[in-house]
Amino acid sequence: MIRAKGITKSFDKLQILKMIDLQVNKKEIVAIVGPSGAGKTTLLQILGTLDKPDDGRLEIDGIEPFKLNEREISGFRNRHIGFVFQFHQLLPEFTAMENVMIPALIAREKASVAEKKAKELLEYLKLSDRIEHKPAELSGGEKQRVAVARALINQPSVILADEPSGSLDTQNKEELHALFFDLRNQMGQTFIIVTHDENLATKTDRIIHMKDGIITE
Repeated sequence: MIRAKGITKSFDKLQILKMIDLQVNKKEIVAIVGPSGAGKTTLLQILGTLDKPDDGRLEIDGIEPFKLNEREISGFRNRHIGFVFQFHQLLPEFTAMENVMIPALIAREKASVAEKKAKELLEYLKLSDRIEHKPAELSGGEKQRVAVARALINQPSVILADEPSGSLDTQNKEELHALFFDLRNQMGQTFIIVTHDENLATKTDRIIHMKDGIITE
């Protein structure tokens, strides 16, 4: 479902990624682990089409996004890729419902349809009583569940998560981790997760170790 071949990336004279080969199958939950500076986040940004490699090939669902123009890449990213970040990145002026709706509206979904989908996702994630609350009125765990709902609304091919539980306490961390597996089992969702959390990594289908810009095992 996702194939990366020979991915390289440098910033100035520093080579961050060195001939990365990676394959992730549909419904797979993969953890990418390694020390700071290993290139994990850079790889995740390239897989998410937020940055382009210097060389190499990326294919997602049979499409090579870097062969598209910038506008087409943005549309591809909106439809095929969901993102969950360490610090939720919700827009503070909007309610939970409105934050979740945004990717669907960008994809030109009718507002009524986007609202229905957002409501169903928030109810599924046990946030039905928080729909009209703004981020400042939500707990850390609730904010991350809203962020997960936002990532899911366009039914993406893959969700890319960068340290998604890094800012959460133990209970919310465990609940978020369990949610990822529920989403895989019930919705067939694919996840690639960059994490330093050994507990999460050991529960995934596969651990990819990175060091000094290469996959070591």
